[in-house]
Amino acid sequence: MTQSPDQAEQSALPENLLALLTDHLGVRAHPENLSAGMTFESLGMDSLSLMELVVAAEEKFAVVLPEDALDLAPSSTLAEAARAFRNARAV
Repeated sequence: MTQSPDQAEQSALPENLLALLTDHLGVRAHPENLSAGMTFESLGMDSLSLMELVVAAEEKFAVVLPEDALDLAPSSTLAEAARAFRNARAV
């Protein structure tokens, strides 16, 4: 069964998000094992970790994440974070 382009885009996680999770925040998982449906909580991340993710993304990639990125909670999925990363704007 093939995915529609919309489903493929939703399931693909941005490389910059994966790099921050595994390199900067020390999530112990290979990027290919991270899926859009995973929650931050399932990766052992809390609210403070999520704020670190937002700050690191803005500093490392010189972008401003949209306001909804600040609404991410430990129960949020990687797909929700990916949407915020896709909507980031350069500074």
